[in-house]
Amino acid sequence: MRAMKTLDREKINAYVEQIFKDMAGAMTAGLGYVGVQTGLFRSMQGQGTMRMQQVVEASGLQPRYVEEWLKGMVCAGYLDYDPEQATYELPDELAFLLASDDTDHFAGGMFSMAPALLKVAPQVAEAFRQGGGVRFDQFGPECVAALDLLNRGNYDHKLVKYWLQALPDVVKKLEGGAAVLDVGCGTGRVVCVLAKAFPHSSFTGIDLDPNSIEQANQAAEENNLTSRVRFISQSVEQLPEEESFNLITACDCVHDLADPVSTLTSIQRRLKSDGTFFVVEPKAADRLEDNRHSVGAMFYGYSVFHCMTQSLANGGPGLGTCMGPQQTEALMRDAGFTEFAILDIKSRVNLFYAAR
Repeated sequence: MRAMKTLDREKINAYVEQIFKDMAGAMTAGLGYVGVQTGLFRSMQGQGTMRMQQVVEASGLQPRYVEEWLKGMVCAGYLDYDPEQATYELPDELAFLLASDDTDHFAGGMFSMAPALLKVAPQVAEAFRQGGGVRFDQFGPECVAALDLLNRGNYDHKLVKYWLQALPDVVKKLEGGAAVLDVGCGTGRVVCVLAKAFPHSSFTGIDLDPNSIEQANQAAEENNLTSRVRFISQSVEQLPEEESFNLITACDCVHDLADPVSTLTSIQRRLKSDGTFFVVEPKAADRLEDNRHSVGAMFYGYSVFHCMTQSLANGGPGLGTCMGPQQTEALMRDAGFTEFAILDIKSRVNLFYAAR
């Protein structure tokens, strides 16, 4: 009979603390979501120290909920608290990140992913046993809204002014008039940003989710872009073979594909001879040991509860959020691209590629 291994009591205690810490993080993400959605962070921004009733009056929310939220945020380290004065304060540095909607430094959108993804946790657990996964349409409209909130600040403020500047030849073509295709366009944020910046170019956005396309068309109408912008609910393979583009973009979606090589091959075939395929993917290293940090842990969670599972649900390989540069390049080469480059664009959460 195998002898029982003596357990290290200090390690047990450390793991217990880690479990509590991680559960606290999950609850903090929920409280952060409420703070963004209800405007609590914005109501405290720049106000200095506030009593609970002042926060209630500034936010217009229910006192008992506000009180418990304030206490939870103090325990999480998000608010400063003066016990003698019983006052709460949102630090300016945190307000910069959480009360800054529609900027490129707004971090509050990340909180919206927690309820959107964990909602399908029981279905994902069942997929562990039975196989398959959770299709994109099963996540519901909350997930579509969460993805837009997560990314829109960067698309609005960095896509044209920073990211594309790494490709000056592409910018020159866009300024003169180019045909652009955005694959996996979602609610149309990328297309609308590009269309407003480059009035001589024409744009097509495609996505398999009809609800996202409906919102994208509405965005085009609201921005008076319908003469140069079209959105279609279909795959790349369904586009006419003779239709070609100077620029094709795929922002945060290649790793989601159910048939990546086939889709990328179709993209390569629809790219003009001097065209560029611009790809944005999550920032993950090729080696697991290099992803042992908070962003890596977050991305593997995104993968299990969203990216990987929706690919597997459609019979795909489930590449996952953290496929890394080597696998990305291998996919591009398999699809017929002969040139592949990692672009020198700084970001804590994204990698940028150009393929031709």
